[in-house]
Amino acid sequence: MAAAKIKKGDRVVVLSGKDKGKHGEVTKAMPKEGKVLVSGVNIITRHKKPSQANPQGGLERTEAPLHVSKVALEDPKTGRPTRVRFEVRDGNKVRVAARSGETING
Repeated sequence: MAAAKIKKGDRVVVLSGKDKGKHGEVTKAMPKEGKVLVSGVNIITRHKKPSQANPQGGLERTEAPLHVSKVALEDPKTGRPTRVRFEVRDGNKVRVAARSGETING
């Protein structure tokens, strides 16, 4: 298995779609599907019928998963999107922002 470039807890920037340019934190990574869930991004509205659990019904707004190619890691230094590179530093394999050379936490 290859090392994950984007993990849970990472700050990312949306590159395309209706939420282009928005920043958020990855709340869930789904590597098998190639998708990520980003907080406050890609909000969808579901119409819910009244039920025993929810007698009111109404509109339910939730975040939908985004394809991993639509997001890029946020550079820790500049806050702009960056690619990820892997390097061995102090005997450990770490993720490095290609734009600034800064180590990405995690």
